[in-house]
Amino acid sequence: MVDSIVLQAAAELGQWLSKRKLHIATAESCTGGGIGYAISAIAGSSDWFHGGIISYSNAVKQQQLGVSSTILDDQGAVSAATAEAMATGVRQSLNAHVGIAVTGIAGPGGATPGKPVGLVWFGLATTTGVTSWSRHFEGNRHQVRTATILEALRCQRHLDENGNTK
Repeated sequence: MVDSIVLQAAAELGQWLSKRKLHIATAESCTGGGIGYAISAIAGSSDWFHGGIISYSNAVKQQQLGVSSTILDDQGAVSAATAEAMATGVRQSLNAHVGIAVTGIAGPGGATPGKPVGLVWFGLATTTGVTSWSRHFEGNRHQVRTATILEALRCQRHLDENGNTK
């Protein structure tokens, strides 16, 4: 079951993309497909959603999304560089105008020095560029994952009126 606020955000993203005739693709780690699940719950989402890749392991990040081992070794899976590479990779792989990616630590374990539970990096790639931002969400695993899905579904805030990264 998807929360109504998440469904509303997915519908609003779809309206925003449809108005601009843009398509989106998702690359998900800590949400395990939750973003794609929420999007596909919206009737007509096939008009603007190309699909997604669940890249829970680093091997999938490398093999399916083109994230370099150098990025993963030097900065880790939960980093701006990884999120940006994931977003770029899924956009290119699934031939979409926009790629959104999430990678984070949903908990309860997995924290490392400088990377607490609840830290999530978001990557957003378009045909004209890529950007990233992070959020630190409080709560249990479900709450962190839900907040991450909601933030990703509101990614149009980081795009201009033409669908380019700001």
